[in-house]
Amino acid sequence: MSAQLPDGIIIRQAAPADVNSFRDLRLEALKDHPSAFGQDYDENILRPQSYWEKAVTINSEEQALSFAEYKGQLIGMTGIYRNLSKKILHSAGIWGVYVTPEWRGRHISQALIRSCLDWARQKQVVIVKLGVVTDNQSAIQCYKSCGFIIYGKESKALCLNGIYYDEYLMSVDIK
Repeated sequence: MSAQLPDGIIIRQAAPADVNSFRDLRLEALKDHPSAFGQDYDENILRPQSYWEKAVTINSEEQALSFAEYKGQLIGMTGIYRNLSKKILHSAGIWGVYVTPEWRGRHISQALIRSCLDWARQKQVVIVKLGVVTDNQSAIQCYKSCGFIIYGKESKALCLNGIYYDEYLMSVDIK
């Protein structure tokens, strides 16, 4: 998990000025890898600008959005949200991990996930969870390299064009 990022890549929190780049990156992810995400491209492309503006301003006590950037261009992203109910306030979930194809294999996903885990530690979260389709071996290996373990499997978690996809449920204890 301690691999060095290539020179010039920074991991940072979202800012309001990222709205259009974030929209483009998120839509690219949903279009090019529909079985990897619970959200749908066709639904998201119709969302108003206000939806995307709100999404990049979510950094708070409850959630955060992180980007990987190279020379002013967003090349990766992920988000984390904290559960707000009193009984599950100790947990958080990671969503939307994506790195553009030309930047994969350079430990960017791990750096994005580490930024989420750092955010969670600052909020006194003790366990972080995520779901990943069972046939996405590169993502599974990435998450394992960040300390996540598989603790279960959700059958038919996603349905895309009549095809069902199972998801592994993964978690990492951070306290």
